[in-house]
Amino acid sequence: MTLHFFVNEKAVALETSPHRRLLDILRNDLCLTGVKEGCAEGECGACTVLLDNRAVHACLTVAAQLEGCRVTTIEGLAELGELDILQTCFVEEIAIQCGFCTTGMIMSAKALLMRNPHPSEEEIRLALSGNICRCSGYVQIVKAVKRAAEELEAKRRCDV
Repeated sequence: MTLHFFVNEKAVALETSPHRRLLDILRNDLCLTGVKEGCAEGECGACTVLLDNRAVHACLTVAAQLEGCRVTTIEGLAELGELDILQTCFVEEIAIQCGFCTTGMIMSAKALLMRNPHPSEEEIRLALSGNICRCSGYVQIVKAVKRAAEELEAKRRCDV
């Protein structure tokens, strides 16, 4: 099948099997290696990307689901060489240990902040519950997401 969709705001036309995983398309065909394969069962969240602004596991999403959709990967968050506020907060709050889960955590947090710009700690933890980090106790990760929400709100106030 010929598939037409967008990845990080760029149009993609790809000849592929309808059953092929989005994870393989991103990593192998489009060389977007920020998406990681962890468990290949949708349990760890390392492969989380945004599909039409919703967090999905790329290991469970098949090509047939992509027609006309917009996929955003960690590589698509930076604008004009500037890191996204979530990326910056993760670095500055030391929410990165080995880094394997980081892209999935950031993408899950991005989806949360897009639909809820003022999440509580409980809502942040719930949004990140599909992501497993084996290096941290999640304290710095939650703190980074909370800080990003606060900074985005301050920016919105200044832009008004």
